[in-house]
Amino acid sequence: MSSDERAPGNASTVLSRRVAIGVELLAVGAAVASGHLVAGLLAPASSPFVAVGDAVVRLSPQPVVEFAKSAFGTADKPVLLAGTAVLLVLAGALAGLAARRRPLPGTVAVAVLGAVSAAAVLTAPALQPPDVVAPLVALVIGLLTQLGLHRAARSAAAAPAAADPAGAAAPDAPMPGGGPVATPVRRRSVLAGASAAVALGSLVAGGSGVALAASGRGIAESRSALTRRLAAARLTERAPAVPESAGFARFGTVPFVTSNADFYRIDVALRIPAVRAEDWSLRIHGRVDRELTLGVDDLLARPLVERTITMTCVSNTVGGNLVSTANFVGVDLAPLLLEAGVDPGADQIVSTSRDGWTAGTPTATVLEPGRGAMLAIGMNGEALPVEHGFPVRMVVPGLYGYVSATKWLTEIELTTFADRTVYWRDRGWAERAPIKTQCRIDSPTGFSQQAAGAVRVAGVAWAQPVGVAQVEVRADDGPWVRAELGTEVNPNTWRMWTAELDLGPGNHILTARATDRRGLTQTEERVDPIPDGATGWPSVIVTVA
Repeated sequence: MSSDERAPGNASTVLSRRVAIGVELLAVGAAVASGHLVAGLLAPASSPFVAVGDAVVRLSPQPVVEFAKSAFGTADKPVLLAGTAVLLVLAGALAGLAARRRPLPGTVAVAVLGAVSAAAVLTAPALQPPDVVAPLVALVIGLLTQLGLHRAARSAAAAPAAADPAGAAAPDAPMPGGGPVATPVRRRSVLAGASAAVALGSLVAGGSGVALAASGRGIAESRSALTRRLAAARLTERAPAVPESAGFARFGTVPFVTSNADFYRIDVALRIPAVRAEDWSLRIHGRVDRELTLGVDDLLARPLVERTITMTCVSNTVGGNLVSTANFVGVDLAPLLLEAGVDPGADQIVSTSRDGWTAGTPTATVLEPGRGAMLAIGMNGEALPVEHGFPVRMVVPGLYGYVSATKWLTEIELTTFADRTVYWRDRGWAERAPIKTQCRIDSPTGFSQQAAGAVRVAGVAWAQPVGVAQVEVRADDGPWVRAELGTEVNPNTWRMWTAELDLGPGNHILTARATDRRGLTQTEERVDPIPDGATGWPSVIVTVA
């Protein structure tokens, strides 16, 4: 038998575009699915697909990151993952077209994609030994699938085309050596069966990986148990009830306390870190007299406090919604640091998340009497939601989140700004970031239609930690009208406001501004969020008829 007869296809065999692209896409899909499954079993953060997305976040130029936040808001992560999937499909399709005559271009493409995903996993800030397994399995599965399907496809394409006079495929014909030769129908059936098996296996593996990651390996049970413990705990400081007069929901403002489901979420974690409360620990070290290692039980044994706090993201644009308020339960951070013994020269606290993200907080701010910096365990009557930092996160009133609000907290290091840099400072953001006095118009919404006469305007303002003293609103370039303020809950929370404006027919620009208790009024100058928070007056356009 000649070599051409033994091979699944000779040099002249050319796969159709559809088949060639299908082979490559199935190989890429099998690699992604197997990697996701193994990651779900061993280490969810090591999923090659998610790791590539994380690397994109880490390595993207800052203007690109800010554009994504402003354009997609809290949907930036699903958009990024969807974009990554589209790029994989395009890469697979191009590789398939290049591999129509021989498998090597497709094999090289799968190997390159595997190497890229492996590099993304291996360069992650919080790399652990089990993390290397998923990308290796993905690479092997991808290569074996590509080679096997390409061989089957070439065999089907090169099968003898003999047919009976009626057009049916001829029965197996004897080879010179005596064995039968598979008909085109049989070879194509083998290819179709193999492709279907790969597709089904990929769906099952990928779905199982998603399910395993979502289950969190006991996270739900751990969180429920911690919620019960918090409910039974005795609080040494309880947040006063929010009076009805604090809000103006009847006029269109958001609820004073934001539900956990509606609380804004901005972070760089495509895969939420998962750790049970029972397995969590915090190390306080660096320039301290003695290192401390604490578990959740240690925190629960300390005086627990409950505080109503408004948190604000530095990426919030003028009039934006990246600001929320919750009742947090936890322990004061300052006594923990004093117990460790802080070096007087340590002007920075570097907090590290389980996923390797870091934030730098001024030590003096955390130790400031009355500041209320805390390690939060509970949020709005339950343990922290997983996406908001379960089991423990930092909360420092009056500072933007990127310098204070580390979620999935694992480590606190006392150091200096000169000796240690952190995630966002490496990307051009400011070293220190106190929250700026700002406000927002919630009602009426932009481009809405209003009846002529008295138009009710309402919104929120914030100036943590000093508090809001006054809000004013105007129509077009008219006089400023002082708004009615809701009852102040505490200086670390936002404050609702409302006012009436007499408007005639036509288009009008409604503008607001806030003044804090220091007498400082927010500036009219429009500044982008980077490097330390946006400024400017919020405004909406309405049509009055």
